[in-house]
Amino acid sequence: MPGMGTFLQTKNPVVVSSFHAALLHQLLLIGLILVLLSLVWNILRTTQYRRSVATGVVPARPGPTLIGAEPIARRVVRIGFGLLWILDALLQLQSAMPLGLPASVLQPSASSSPGWVQHVVHVGVKIWTDHPVQAAASAVWLQLGIGALLLLAPRGRWSRFAGVASMGWGLVVWVFGEAFGGIFGSGASWLFGTPGAVLLYCVAGTLVALPDRAWSSPRLGRLILRGAGAFLIGMAVLQAWPGRGSWQGSSPGTSTGTLTAMVRQMAQTSQPAPLASLVRAFARVDASHGWGVNLVMVILLGALGLAFCTASRRIVWPALCAAVVLCAADWVFVQDLGLFGGVGTDPNSMVPMALVFATGYLAVARVPAPVPVPPEAPAIAHAAPVDSARIGIGATRPWWDRVAPGYLTRSLAAIAAGAVVLVGAVPMAAASVNPNADPILAVAVDGTPNIVNTPAPEFSLVDQDGRPVSLASLRGRTVALTFLDPVCTSDCPIIAQEFRGANGLLGADSNRVVFVAVVANPIYRTTALTIAFDRQEGLEHMRNWMFLTGSVASLEQVWEKYGIEADVLPAGAMVAHSDLAYIIDARGHTREVLSSNPGDGSSSASSSFSVYLADALERVIHA
Repeated sequence: MPGMGTFLQTKNPVVVSSFHAALLHQLLLIGLILVLLSLVWNILRTTQYRRSVATGVVPARPGPTLIGAEPIARRVVRIGFGLLWILDALLQLQSAMPLGLPASVLQPSASSSPGWVQHVVHVGVKIWTDHPVQAAASAVWLQLGIGALLLLAPRGRWSRFAGVASMGWGLVVWVFGEAFGGIFGSGASWLFGTPGAVLLYCVAGTLVALPDRAWSSPRLGRLILRGAGAFLIGMAVLQAWPGRGSWQGSSPGTSTGTLTAMVRQMAQTSQPAPLASLVRAFARVDASHGWGVNLVMVILLGALGLAFCTASRRIVWPALCAAVVLCAADWVFVQDLGLFGGVGTDPNSMVPMALVFATGYLAVARVPAPVPVPPEAPAIAHAAPVDSARIGIGATRPWWDRVAPGYLTRSLAAIAAGAVVLVGAVPMAAASVNPNADPILAVAVDGTPNIVNTPAPEFSLVDQDGRPVSLASLRGRTVALTFLDPVCTSDCPIIAQEFRGANGLLGADSNRVVFVAVVANPIYRTTALTIAFDRQEGLEHMRNWMFLTGSVASLEQVWEKYGIEADVLPAGAMVAHSDLAYIIDARGHTREVLSSNPGDGSSSASSSFSVYLADALERVIHA
């Protein structure tokens, strides 16, 4: 299986088509959920209508009435980040995401961080690498569902749940996807996105999850502004710290400054030519005037931070305008919008940061006026004389009779968005606890198995204990047959472990399978060597494992019958041979032929083929 793991092309057609198929299947599931919720809505509205015609009862919204409109600050943060989550979901639809995200985004984000951070990120990298299709599709629906939930649920429990969901998934992405936003890395800088875009999604989620009373006074807004101010002052100090490469551009005889290097790298990203020209132009300016550019940044960040710390409307308003302009400039000239290259996952940190700044100002400047609670109106209006005994006046009406149409529509829409979140969350959770890589990785490298149904060629050899074994003697059990070199130190040990792994995955069905390897070395072929190989690979206690050998003539006959080429390499004892696996059913018929080349030898490669082989055996056993 050459090309496994990092050797797979980013847009491998098998993985990409599987990714699109998974999205389509999950979309059909979501469509079914929407149809069911539509039926529920129609049933409830029909029930209400018939009840109102029969009794004259006007449906009223159950529970306590929400007084006043949603505060504008909360609306801005809710809608703004809802749209950002949806944009991120659309970016996750890019074909390069399943295979390109780990190597192009996850690993680089942790490259300059301490070892413990890289170890944490490696957990996320392994999950994504082992289950690229499942993880990539789940990320789409998780982010789409969270965004839709934020947009569709303006108030109440569903809205607060949307905030909690945004905060929870944001933390997962911040830790495993952004390596804690790079705050522990050597190149941490506000210009480059510190403390990580997704941490701002977490902040926004926390704000949306707060109870309504938190928005009833300027206190929350002042807290946001002062927190933002302290953060900007800290970033100004970090930007001014000597020895970090921030003060230099690029001049002969000196090393290139961190900002110049970053901007030049972003200019190489595949993107529209006008944008690339702007980024390259700024790179030239910073290369020539690195000290001056950094001085301006330090002054601006410090001044904006001090202005925000005052939490005064008159001071914060011009500071907010300046901060938005600065964020926009950094977003274009340094962060290069963050959308291009085929694996852009979000618009980077400047847009969400500007939204948080605006939310803090609006929470101070536009505090909602208190609205007096109106006196309760009668819940029942009679269009005609009604028989109270017949309709049960005085008894509690069922909830479906009391719910208002608008409230019903919003509730079912929120439930639909929550279901989209679950469509993404459940497969992602399953992937995170599954230690075996998806078999799609093996299929991506080797293609689909060759399905046949022909009598398998007979053979007569001896096993590692010297006992004669023929294909006829294995009738009644399914056979997984491959060819190994007992002195190989590269591919063959990995293939043996793949067979061993498949045996474990079969569970009780392993009693119906025998795993057979035939020696593929005409020089080193003794039973002593096969025993040593079994001991080395931990196969000596595997009761359904056989490593067969025989004379050179008998081995060559088997190789020829099964299409195996075995060539002795001129510089050593190892043999170059074909890597194939045959699945032979209990009647002695070859059913599937698979490639068993282990590719780069990564754990993903081994576990992927193990699952692939186990699935093939299950198909044949239960055919």
